[in-house]
Amino acid sequence: MPRRDTGTGSVLEQMVLPALERGGYTSRTQVTMGRRPGGRKHKIDVVATDQNDHTFLVSLKWQQTSGTVEQKVPFEVICLAELVAADETRRTRAYLVLGGGGWTLREYFTSGGLAAHLTRADLVTILDFETFVARANQGRL
Repeated sequence: MPRRDTGTGSVLEQMVLPALERGGYTSRTQVTMGRRPGGRKHKIDVVATDQNDHTFLVSLKWQQTSGTVEQKVPFEVICLAELVAADETRRTRAYLVLGGGGWTLREYFTSGGLAAHLTRADLVTILDFETFVARANQGRL
């Protein structure tokens, strides 16, 4: 059985960082923040900060061909929403960025389809890669 290519996430990360820098954000990668339901550490792909000290948690998911990553999206939304909800200063926002051409549920996720199923789905903005990069470039996260 061939090994899965799990290195595409770091490629996506390297494509996002210049857009964040251009938009005036500072960023750190692979930051451990809190714990996921079940107790495991939650590692955030990118944590960006703007000039007003707002924090943006960015989780990156790459789907090159059809596969199982779509099943992981609801759990990632739950984990990110927990971190946002725990911020009493209300200065944290979360994004889940979907990259690659293999998504069959991209439109469902980016149009808010999870909101009917997850109580805190509104705390996480799900965007396709191109939309996220455009917002980051313009400093509009």
